[in-house]
Amino acid sequence: MDKYIYEGRTLEEAINNACEDLKVTPENIIYNIIEEKNSLLKKTVKIEVIIINEIIDYIKDLIVVITSYMDLKVNLEVRRRDDNILIKIFSNNNGILIGKNGKTISALQNVIKQIIYTRTSHNLHIILDVENYKENRSKNIEYLAKKLAREVAQTKVEVKMDCMNSYERRIVHSALAENKYVYTESIGEEPNRCVVIKPKDV
Repeated sequence: MDKYIYEGRTLEEAINNACEDLKVTPENIIYNIIEEKNSLLKKTVKIEVIIINEIIDYIKDLIVVITSYMDLKVNLEVRRRDDNILIKIFSNNNGILIGKNGKTISALQNVIKQIIYTRTSHNLHIILDVENYKENRSKNIEYLAKKLAREVAQTKVEVKMDCMNSYERRIVHSALAENKYVYTESIGEEPNRCVVIKPKDV
């Protein structure tokens, strides 16, 4: 993952210079302003540029190296939409890679995100999934949340769900955000934080 330095009289000009030289569009880079000079005679902006596809290649290399220490052989599938990077991992032992309640893959995701932030100073939205584990779990969590919401609406008794990570809690909050009869709150401290579904006064 290389870093490239460009400058221009304005930020826009510096970005355009970078894109023209690297033969990419602005959507395919991230940048940090590293120097701004503004004098009576001259104004310049200097930026440090990283190509997002090179970041993705770096992430893939990291995953291969880390999983090799777990005696795993992996194949990777990458999907990208804007700054959202989804990497599906196919391994010879998905159970080990997923871990209990998805803790291992979540830990690996956090490690990757921290390494990328340290190298780029950008919080990229990186999601690691093992085959379709997270996708299926997301559907199951949403289904359960809606089922419990119906029960809470009928009984007027709040329900506390099992402990979940922040990603899973967001699924619950999002699934019930527009529900007319219940609302959600997160309680507790990490890693034992959970969502409570409560009845609305309607």
